[in-house]
Amino acid sequence: MKFLDQAKVFLKSGDGGPGAVSFRREKFIEFGGPDGGNGGKGGDVVVEAVQGLNTLIDYRYQQHFKAKRGNHGMGRDRNGARGDDIVLRVPVGTQVLDEDQETVLADLTEVGQRIVLLKGGDGGFGNASYKTSTNRAPRKFHPGWPGEECWVWLRLKLIADAGLVGLPNAGKSTFLAATTAAKPKIADYPFTTLTPNLGVVRAGDDEFVIADVPGLIEGAHEGHGLGDRFLGHLERTRILLHLIDGTADDVAHAYGIIRTELQAYGGGILADKPEIVGLNKCDAIPEDELAEKKAALEDASGAEVMVLSGATGQGVQAVLYRLLLAIKEAKAEEPDVLHPPPTPVQPRNWHLRDPRSSGDDDEWDNYDDLDDDDDDRED
Repeated sequence: MKFLDQAKVFLKSGDGGPGAVSFRREKFIEFGGPDGGNGGKGGDVVVEAVQGLNTLIDYRYQQHFKAKRGNHGMGRDRNGARGDDIVLRVPVGTQVLDEDQETVLADLTEVGQRIVLLKGGDGGFGNASYKTSTNRAPRKFHPGWPGEECWVWLRLKLIADAGLVGLPNAGKSTFLAATTAAKPKIADYPFTTLTPNLGVVRAGDDEFVIADVPGLIEGAHEGHGLGDRFLGHLERTRILLHLIDGTADDVAHAYGIIRTELQAYGGGILADKPEIVGLNKCDAIPEDELAEKKAALEDASGAEVMVLSGATGQGVQAVLYRLLLAIKEAKAEEPDVLHPPPTPVQPRNWHLRDPRSSGDDDEWDNYDDLDDDDDDRED
């Protein structure tokens, strides 16, 4: 299955059904009166987070989604049926953004979470609703309120407790494969990882989820390499594991490249996250050289550097327990926070205006277009 983490779709809620114009005509009933029913409400557009999905590939081949319109009213005071809703099933962690790709309309972070994104139009009134003491036989009706429509972006941001960052070939995929049951592609050339990967880590009696994204290179925020578009999957993590290739000539420079890209991502979303620095591939480095590179990396990062090897497992357990401890501390401080993006959720004004409440009778008179010469509809 191909991985797709964003898609643009067109949504439209159902129009309201028109009201009916009808009069009760029965034998021996001298004054039957109007009995036209109201139209049914249009269907809503609903977004639901479901379990078992991890990609938006379904929205690659279908981009238009329209709910059903409400049925029309009928005589004998029968109201029209409500239109069927249309439900967009998305992976957990999906955000719905406005067409400007900045305003967040919905953020689904739990399985089963449902949000009515667009409400269907209300059904129109039949002529029975316009009956008054002075107008006993109205021939007025309303065709129903239109539904709403818009283009939106669906953007998937994976939900994980920890995230892996580093240059290409820093050993991130090897670390993920060694600590989880995930099977990422591993090779000795750059950009082996082309899409994000998730894995469940077991440390003692506890578990946490770790995410691996494609490697960054210098200038990624300007579009170099694969760019920084996959960094959005790390926004919800509570801590980052920054892996440095120990076989590189200048480990301090490698560390600075990634920190620059995280800072350029903006908003302090990733740059301000807690970070654990790991010097990877220690099995391929002589001890004296390893000590020099560790010291240089500690000077550049200003933090303790953990030495490990994803290939041999050396130092891996210590890193996992350090990650677990940091995750537990973060959850204790903010148990319900998933580190949302900086853009605030700005819901649309979904409520439809009822023209009757404005006192504008001209709008309603436009629908009084029936033929008065119809003998079957005379008083």
